[in-house]
Amino acid sequence: MDVLDLARWQFGITTVYHFLMVPLTIGLSLLVATMQTAWVRTGDRKYLAMTKFWGKLLLINFAMGVVTGIVQEFQFGMTWSAYSRFVGDVFGAPLAMEGLVAFFVESTFLGLWIFGWDRLPRKAHLACVWAFSLASIASAYFILAANSWMQHPVGVEMVDGRPRLTSIWEVLGNNTVLAAFPHTIFGAFAVAAAFLVGVAAWQLWRRNADEPVWRSSVKLGTWVGVVAFAGLSVTGDLQSKLMFEQQPMKMAAAEALCHTESPAGFSVFAVGDVSRPDCENVKSITVPALLSFLAHGDFTTEVKGVQELVPLYQEKYGANYPVDERLGELSGRPIDYVPMLPVTYWGFRLMIGFGAISAGVGLLVLWLTRGGRTPRGTWFKWLALGSIATPFLGNSFGWIFTEMGRQPFVVVPNPTGVDGVWMFTARAVSNSTPGEVLTSLVALTLVYGVLACVEVFLIRRYVRGGVAGVLPDPKPDGPAGRPGPEPGSKSDDDVLTFAY
Repeated sequence: MDVLDLARWQFGITTVYHFLMVPLTIGLSLLVATMQTAWVRTGDRKYLAMTKFWGKLLLINFAMGVVTGIVQEFQFGMTWSAYSRFVGDVFGAPLAMEGLVAFFVESTFLGLWIFGWDRLPRKAHLACVWAFSLASIASAYFILAANSWMQHPVGVEMVDGRPRLTSIWEVLGNNTVLAAFPHTIFGAFAVAAAFLVGVAAWQLWRRNADEPVWRSSVKLGTWVGVVAFAGLSVTGDLQSKLMFEQQPMKMAAAEALCHTESPAGFSVFAVGDVSRPDCENVKSITVPALLSFLAHGDFTTEVKGVQELVPLYQEKYGANYPVDERLGELSGRPIDYVPMLPVTYWGFRLMIGFGAISAGVGLLVLWLTRGGRTPRGTWFKWLALGSIATPFLGNSFGWIFTEMGRQPFVVVPNPTGVDGVWMFTARAVSNSTPGEVLTSLVALTLVYGVLACVEVFLIRRYVRGGVAGVLPDPKPDGPAGRPGPEPGSKSDDDVLTFAY
């Protein structure tokens, strides 16, 4: 394998792993803030127990997300230095904003929330968790603004062969990020909702003593999951229409659409070798004219296929790579403008499929646990636990499709933007040897594997401990034989303190 292949594998492994934690942190932080709001308003100990149990799991996941996220910053300079130099003048502003929000606002209010349970007034303490949650969303926006610029460059001019920022507001108001941001947030809610439903349903199956806590968690997770799936559908449709305008090759690759169709049908399932750009011997089950609707909002729009798009790309961006020894084996060779069709085609369907399964399982669990019922079969346990993975997988396949569907570009040209603002992935890597990149790839993969084991161990430990592991029972008599404090009383704040 050459440096380019190794660098792409390293980026893919570390990024997908990191993004397993990001949506859970974003979604769960907002749900925990909602739980604590319910406790402050009602004084019901059930909501306090929910806040502290799910809050403990949130903190474990947040800590691991911070550790794995730091690697992303180093990776750009270590393996993708040419890319870093090309986008540096643009990315400096949004990434600086993200750093200020993430490491100052998030960290400050998270610390106040952790250590302020018995030190801050309840409403001030509640404000801290909301500030942390909203800051995490703002942080995500700045990151997505940078990523969306790579998908659709705006607000720049070319100076000495590099894009120079002319308007940060165009970057932050890029129509690509305005569509990607709500889609990502709804995806985060879907992940957090499935996590609530899966863990709470498993606790119900165990006949846990804190049944009201788990039933309320199942209901909250289910309805949030259903709303999230609906939001994903709407925002996904918006992204499809932008993709049709900005990245027509990605649109064709998502459908393995080899030849132009008018109207174009949406492929539900394909049988055959979709890796061939001529689609020979591929049989598809399609919904007539649906792809035209997804592309342009009507049922008659023509959607260009791979075969017709390749000559257009060659005419506009070149048929061959430049002769440059830094490109290695690709120097002077023809440019392959077609992404890996099996990855884009099946990745797109797996993204949608796992999202639908997650919402469906949530509704099924809500129905099975209605009226105080709880199935006792082993199948229910595995259904609950298995459902946790579905939105994680859907998010991962979605990002794999998004990033691999834009190949061979790491910065995709804007069809209506400034000429020359694009970069081939082959030109973005550092001037490193295969051995150096392979060493870092193996080292980071092993470290991430260890971190995965640590996170699973900690989450499993606290999940099995249930509410009792984070919230002492206030009911038994005190040490002098006096009754313990009633839930919601003033002294309850001293007894019911996070054991961080």
